Amino acid sequence: MNRNALSLLELNSLLAEVIEIGMPREYWVEAEISELRVVRGHCYLDLVEKREGTNTPVARASAKCWQNTWSVISPYFEKVTGQTLHAGMRVLMLVSANFHPAYGFSWIINDIDPTYTLGDMARKRQAIIEQLKREGVFDMQKELTLPMSCRNIAVVSSANAAGYGDFVDQLENNANGFRFTVRLYPATMQGEGVEQSVIAALNKIYDALSAEDETSPDCVVIIRGGGATSDLSGFDTLALAENVAQFPIPIITGIGHERDESILDMVSHTRVKTPTAAAALLIDHLKRVWDYLLEAQGTLETAARRRMDMEQMRFQRAAQKIPPLFSLFKERQEHRIDRIMRDMVAAAQRSVAANINRIDELRNGMSPMLERTITGESHRLQMLGQRVKALDPKLLLKRGYSITLHEGMIVRDASQLKSGDRIETRVEKGTILSVVDCGGKKKK
Repeated sequence: MNRNALSLLELNSLLAEVIEIGMPREYWVEAEISELRVVRGHCYLDLVEKREGTNTPVARASAKCWQNTWSVISPYFEKVTGQTLHAGMRVLMLVSANFHPAYGFSWIINDIDPTYTLGDMARKRQAIIEQLKREGVFDMQKELTLPMSCRNIAVVSSANAAGYGDFVDQLENNANGFRFTVRLYPATMQGEGVEQSVIAALNKIYDALSAEDETSPDCVVIIRGGGATSDLSGFDTLALAENVAQFPIPIITGIGHERDESILDMVSHTRVKTPTAAAALLIDHLKRVWDYLLEAQGTLETAARRRMDMEQMRFQRAAQKIPPLFSLFKERQEHRIDRIMRDMVAAAQRSVAANINRIDELRNGMSPMLERTITGESHRLQMLGQRVKALDPKLLLKRGYSITLHEGMIVRDASQLKSGDRIETRVEKGTILSVVDCGGKKKK
């Protein structure tokens, strides 16, 4: 027996002393957070350094931030950067080495410099913006135009968000009495799932565009309504920006506050402050179209009358030069001009009335279509219910058939059974329990 052997505790305690003596000071270190969890006020992190340009780790380490330190640096970090510490973020930390005989080695975090992370976030945002510009998609949404009758609105938002409720209420109770059709495409609007969730919603809206009917969306509104500035990080991703920038219809964003502008805001068609501002924009757009039609009506009528007056004056001047012999011709021409004037005014009024009627039809045509859709779907459900009833096994039992079960499974092949197996035979009225007897014959 080796009398010089150390116990594990003695060895670990020796290592703890070596680390404490050999690394007594604090160190500033750059690293990426690969995992972060807070337990009873203490923060536990897994740190990683990756080879430049790849996701291959070249170094890993565990780190801890005790509650008394974490409660101070975490709020300060969020206040400066506008984001909470999370996986994937690069940080600059002040750490000291610690080796516990029972828990092993870890770095103890004493401070985190938010200005480093702020710079890294800015560099990432700028890199995304530059890539979008290189791809030629950064301003693609700005080149689109809102349709004149922009009434079918596809909304990407959380179903329970107060901002979504405010948006719908603003549209439904507008002072002009305009009718809008709003369809919600639910999505996660904060946290790490924002990118994939919003992209999935946009894909569903794109599929709806292929219908090319009266219900096809005229524009998309992405709204968040409230929330912390730190929740905006999900809207600063390349994949989401590319999807929005290249979307075929205008996208309006209202996901932040006045001072916050995400990359998604930059590439969208129009960026507004709040969900209610997005609703106001759509109402004002339709009001401008309506005013334009009314103005066009007045302009057309005025132009027609002015032209008639000019023609009548020209005719009167010409008539003064015509001898009395041609007075009958003058009278006929006057009648002709009066008829032309009436026809033109009537045509102008019909054109304006037709445009007004079309707007009224567009405004009121949604309810019957929805009722027809609901009626059709109800009929289809009734037919499916009848088919299900027709396939009910109880009907087969009433016709004299039986069903044999072994261990809860339907027996379709007798060769699957062996002597001693207990089987259950169900008939119309009751159940028969049996034991298989193969008569001593061996199954081939």
